[in-house]
Amino acid sequence: MAGSKKNIEKNTSKKSKKKAFKAGQHIVYPAHGVGKVTGIEQEIIAGFDIETYVVHFEQDKMTLRVPTEKAENSGMRALSNELILKDAFTTLKGRARIKRTMWSRRAQEYEAKINSGDLILVAEVVRDLHRTDSQPEQSYSERQLYERATDRMVREVAAIEKTDKGSAIELVLETLTKARTRQAAKVAKENPGLDDSLEASSASIG
Repeated sequence: MAGSKKNIEKNTSKKSKKKAFKAGQHIVYPAHGVGKVTGIEQEIIAGFDIETYVVHFEQDKMTLRVPTEKAENSGMRALSNELILKDAFTTLKGRARIKRTMWSRRAQEYEAKINSGDLILVAEVVRDLHRTDSQPEQSYSERQLYERATDRMVREVAAIEKTDKGSAIELVLETLTKARTRQAAKVAKENPGLDDSLEASSASIG
C-alpha cells in the first residue's frame, strides 16, 4: 500500500513538473531550424503513454513530435537571447576564416555547424561562404551550404526580432556587405601600391 502511494506521488510530481516549452513558443531544433510548439499531447508509442511536444516547421511544411523528457537531449532549445544575437552579428562582421583543407572536409565541418542548432556557428558558415561581386563565384555545393546556413540564421533572426523573413535577410546581407567594404578599404589603406601593382600585372598579361 505504501509502495503504491509512493508511485502515485512520483507520477504526480512528474506530471506537475514545469515544461521547458509551452504551446505557441518558437523553438530551434538542430536538424530543422526554427519551429513552433503548437501543442503538448499524449501519444501511445510502442505501448507506452508518452507526452510529446508537437512542433510545426513552416518552412518544411512538416510536424515533429518530440517526447518532452527527451527534448533537452535532442538539442531542442528556445530562441537565442539578445546577447547571443548580438554575438552572431559580430561574427558576421569578422573576416572569413577559410581553412586550407580539402573542400570535402570543410563541407562536413560546415554541415555540422549548420545542424548544431548554434546560432553563432551558423553565422560562421554564412560569413565564411559569403561572396562579394568582386570575388570568385561559389561552386554549386558551396552555394547550397551558404543558402542553408543563411536561411537558418535569417529565420531565427526574424523570430527573435518578431519581423518578416525579408527584413531579416536585408539585415544579414547589409551587415555582411558593410563589413566586407570596411575590410577592403582597410586593406587598400594598408597597401596603397596594391591596386597599381595589380593593374600593371593585368596589363602585362594582356
